[in-house]
Amino acid sequence: MGDAAPSWDALVGQVAEVSRRISELEERVRGSTPEPGADLASIEAQGALPGLRERLEEAARRGVVFAGSVVGPDGEPVEWERSEATESVLGSDWSETAETLGALGHPVRLRLIQALAEGRTAVTELMELEGLGTTGQVYHHLRQLVSAGWLETAGRGRYRIPPSRLVPLLVVVAGARR
Repeated sequence: MGDAAPSWDALVGQVAEVSRRISELEERVRGSTPEPGADLASIEAQGALPGLRERLEEAARRGVVFAGSVVGPDGEPVEWERSEATESVLGSDWSETAETLGALGHPVRLRLIQALAEGRTAVTELMELEGLGTTGQVYHHLRQLVSAGWLETAGRGRYRIPPSRLVPLLVVVAGARR
């Protein structure tokens, strides 16, 4: 014959444990998620640090988290989150990020990517901006941004910020502001 069915007491215990875990999860969600329509100040006051501390409790030097929930240039929502332990970041080869960070280190490229983040997609639209240089220079800068992963082509003469790069881009820019 097959395995014996669990006892009534065992089933009651399992249900109680599931109920306790659901209540705990609901409490966590209530404690870390702002009410719908909450203003940005209340979100900032709540902060991400409590959740980060909990996530990285075991890490000796804790870590960093960056996340965002934005509406992309195409009107679609983009949500993204990443966290890393301090030791992981400090122990990595930072020189591997030079090309990616360097691509943002030019004023013309920053103007181009900002215009793309605001919804312009065609090179003809980008050329309407003042002070970008020649069409060849603009294409040179766009190639740099594509090579570094900040942009991708979206058809002939059209570019876009990949959704997976939009929040990291905004984090880098916000972090660089003084």
